[in-house]
Amino acid sequence: MALSHAASGEVIDLQAFGAALPERRTTALIKGRQLELVRIVLAAGKSLRWHSAPGEITVLCLEGEIELSTPGLAHRLASGQLVHLGAGVEHALLALADASALVTICLQRPGPETGAAPSA
Repeated sequence: MALSHAASGEVIDLQAFGAALPERRTTALIKGRQLELVRIVLAAGKSLRWHSAPGEITVLCLEGEIELSTPGLAHRLASGQLVHLGAGVEHALLALADASALVTICLQRPGPETGAAPSA
């Protein structure tokens, strides 16, 4: 079955799943040439292993509590809290409670016109 992503201009509901959270799964919401949005769902104690993205990312905790770790630090995020990571920063996620989060991923490294390093 092919994934169905939201079309340009389509409204996406990001309300908390609440009691239905345990039955929900991670879903790719949007995937374009430059941008991807994913709603990650993790049960308490579950994690996403260390990884990185070519461009910048944000992680917005929508419900529950997650820990986002980088090689230098760890952030505990509760509902409504957001963290930004620069391009290529290695990170991992751990659900401290059943949780969902909106992850925004820039799929391309910043180019020289933005003042950042060009892509390899």
